Amino acid sequence: MNSIDLIILNLNEVRRRSIKLWTSIPEDKLHWKPDEDAMSCIEMIRHVLESEHYYHLAIKNRGSLSVFNSPFEDRPFTSVRAEIEFAEPYRNQFIDTIKSFSEEDLESIKIDRSDSGYIRDLGDMLLRIAYHESVHTGQLLDYLRTAGVPRVRIWD
Repeated sequence: MNSIDLIILNLNEVRRRSIKLWTSIPEDKLHWKPDEDAMSCIEMIRHVLESEHYYHLAIKNRGSLSVFNSPFEDRPFTSVRAEIEFAEPYRNQFIDTIKSFSEEDLESIKIDRSDSGYIRDLGDMLLRIAYHESVHTGQLLDYLRTAGVPRVRIWD
């Protein structure tokens, strides 16, 4: 297994566990949030999916986008399944882009996000994308604990 395969495996494992958690959130808790300044559960799910699309475009652009016209914007929140299904073609395109890279590309391609404070190798950036989703998975687990909702076991 090469580095590209491992990165895709990691992204898929993170997403599998996220979906396991997301689909376990009771419908009456999807709009719950710990305070007025926080994202709700469903907003956080969309944030993860939309961010992955942004990161994909940033990788193709080799840096931050000056304009991001999000296909997720202005869509009404309906259900977790609807969010996942809407994002699926974007996810597939992202995975296909990763498959198009070589092992050498992981170190030689630089992603310039100096507007956010960093420039990273492609391999580093891809791992950061998975980490971003993982952080929000942990955050949602905390939301559910705070809301008194039983949490699904994601560590299978």
